[in-house]
Amino acid sequence: MNFFQILQLSAGILNPAVDSTILETDMLNEVVVTANREEKKAFFVPASISSVNQKHINKHLSRTTPEILFGMAGVFVQKTNHGGGSPFVRGLTGNQTLLLIDGIRLNNSTFRYGPNQYFNTIDPFSISRIEVLKGDGSVQYGSDAMGGTIQVFTENPEFKSGLHGYASGRLASSKIEQSGRVSLSYGTDKVALMANFGKRNFGDLPGGKNTGIQKGSGYDEQMANFKSIFKTKNGELTLAHQYFEATDVPVYHKLVLENYAINQFSTQRRNLSYAKHVQRTENPIFKEISTTASWQQTLEVREIQKNGATNLLKETDHISTKGLNVNVKSAFSKNWTASSGLESYFDLVNSDKLIQYPDSAVKQRGLYPDDSKASSYAFYTLHTYNLNKWSFAAGFRYNAFSLKIKDETLGVSDLNFNAAVPNVSVTYLPIDNYLLYVRYNRGFRAPNVDDMGTLGIVDFRYEIPAYGLKPESADNFELGYKFRSKWLSFSTALFYNKLTNLITRVKLENQVKDAYPVYIKENVESAYLKGFEFDVQGIINAEFKYFGNLTYTYGQNLAKDEPLRRTPPTFGRLGLEYDKSGFFIRPEIQFAGEQKRLASGDISDNRIGPEGTAAWTVLNVYSGFNWRFVSLNMAIQNLGNVDYRLHGSGINSVGRSAVFGLKCSF
Repeated sequence: MNFFQILQLSAGILNPAVDSTILETDMLNEVVVTANREEKKAFFVPASISSVNQKHINKHLSRTTPEILFGMAGVFVQKTNHGGGSPFVRGLTGNQTLLLIDGIRLNNSTFRYGPNQYFNTIDPFSISRIEVLKGDGSVQYGSDAMGGTIQVFTENPEFKSGLHGYASGRLASSKIEQSGRVSLSYGTDKVALMANFGKRNFGDLPGGKNTGIQKGSGYDEQMANFKSIFKTKNGELTLAHQYFEATDVPVYHKLVLENYAINQFSTQRRNLSYAKHVQRTENPIFKEISTTASWQQTLEVREIQKNGATNLLKETDHISTKGLNVNVKSAFSKNWTASSGLESYFDLVNSDKLIQYPDSAVKQRGLYPDDSKASSYAFYTLHTYNLNKWSFAAGFRYNAFSLKIKDETLGVSDLNFNAAVPNVSVTYLPIDNYLLYVRYNRGFRAPNVDDMGTLGIVDFRYEIPAYGLKPESADNFELGYKFRSKWLSFSTALFYNKLTNLITRVKLENQVKDAYPVYIKENVESAYLKGFEFDVQGIINAEFKYFGNLTYTYGQNLAKDEPLRRTPPTFGRLGLEYDKSGFFIRPEIQFAGEQKRLASGDISDNRIGPEGTAAWTVLNVYSGFNWRFVSLNMAIQNLGNVDYRLHGSGINSVGRSAVFGLKCSF
């Protein structure tokens, strides 16, 4: 008896009524698209991919888009401030993890190394699904997918639905949250329209039993979305616009631990407009042609003032990104399918700095060189071939980059570089309810304007421009196993990621600027990340199901012979759900181990320090009831009022609190 037969027999012993042809658990049955740029059930994807749908999001009353990912296998979320949230995928974050919205890059040429707040600029109420592709994405989507790819899909209006809509609101204890939203939709046979608007206020965040209210951490948000879908002959045309704005978001740890009276994002705004046309044909070579044109604009305004100072520093960055993607799905034969395309993005970066004195103002060079330009042009192709019990997949991308950086003192620099990366996988599927796969892909991250053109204070250092950089590389290896039955589904993966030509900040000895040490970026580091993930979901009976996951990551900086900076601790989730007749209750335990393996940069980071981060375990309870056109939801967070902090964060997580949500539809 071989290994696969033993597993199948074990599942039958656990529940002798198992029907291997039917899967009632959700985890591996959802259709995902991120891994291969085409629809496929998660079970058959030869990669570790996790997803959450709108039903999950509504049950958890997640406050922000990053917080939706709390508890997902392989994804750790760091929070520099209450208005941020930076997802770590397999130990990497910031500009080493790629973020997408409806297939469009959120990452632009100013995304910085380490945690950032940009994922928080996606309206959580607009999301229909989030997919996380771990350890992959550079062939499919280009630069930055060193640790993985996170794609957000926004809600679509429905055809033949008539006029309908809803009004919803949320209230949380201790004035943590006050949110309101209205939405209208209209659908005929050939036209579907949707528009919504929301406004939110977040009070100061209360921590656990020993922390109390973290004063000065609250902020405000507002958002609006419009989407229309028109049926055309053998296709659809989608026109959409997204608007998000957060105001007066404090960088909390700067106010508490450093000498600042004001340190905040006074404005964090994002606008995205796009048109997408999908055309289907009877020609198998051009089975489906999808064309997306997009225009995204981000505005970030930072206000900084030291204690006792009379001058206020105001930094403004505006990035305009235009994108175009043409993707063709092909079926060369019954067993051979492909997805290929051309892609381009163009960034225009405007940046300035204003020092405001009581009686005057002085304008200076911004954090980035003003009027800098960044272009990306790419061709990619992904192929899958099925042969009996085996499936073979391979892909390739060629990407060319051009940067034109205008520096006031260093002049104009024209920089050009390229990257060519492959991916391959082999899958063994002896029967329909388990598979084994092995996967390799090469990821990369091209140097951007933030790497090459930054001049100013970043975190606790002063950074100067660096124009001799080349792309970072990641060689990802993964071995995975997936199993599904009527009563049980699980997946597990072992991974190893070798990182080379890493861009890092290097301290320039005996150089100080504005009381900060001076740093410059160089390609001088190599490292590796390894670990495993395990994710399980099971059904006890028609009303009860259980779920859990566990993630372990080990990171090592080979150049410095020390732990890799910001490596997440071991973390996971366990829970049980009862769901019947419109009522559900879902207790969950989330936990993380201590993280004492620290890099020198972790020790000097006042968000972590030499003692590292303590282990924690919290209990959350979610419940709700749906009756006709009314939905009532409740979340009790951190029932034990535990004092804890997510590793690397600049603010403690929420203490014992309650959130109530009401939605009335018509």
